[in-house]
Amino acid sequence: MATDDKSEQADEIPYEQAREELIEVVRRLETGGLTLEESLALWERGEKLATICQAWLDGARARLEARATED
Repeated sequence: MATDDKSEQADEIPYEQAREELIEVVRRLETGGLTLEESLALWERGEKLATICQAWLDGARARLEARATED
């Protein structure tokens, strides 16, 4: 599921979906048998998905820390 939409943000794709797609990207890259162009496209998608996952995790951590300081 490649996309050229550079505006895709963490709130536009659920964490679980991004994580599952990232796992699939890694699996396909590790399997091999792809052209250089296909590999590069998958790598770029993987980087984007990793960024989305990290944004979700950072947001969750910030919310937890904010709640901890409220108590």
